[in-house]
Amino acid sequence: MYSALFRRLPGPTWFKIIEMMILAALVIVVLFGWVFPWAAENLPISENTVG
Repeated sequence: MYSALFRRLPGPTWFKIIEMMILAALVIVVLFGWVFPWAAENLPISENTVG
């Protein structure tokens, strides 16, 4: 998967590495900014079923 993404990015190798780091940072920001807070509010993660 990562190699296919790496091949599709434009530019020389050093620029592709920078682009991959920016893409990874964007994914982390989206996860921590929107996905994880939504999951914490809407999924019953803290409910215990063991009595």
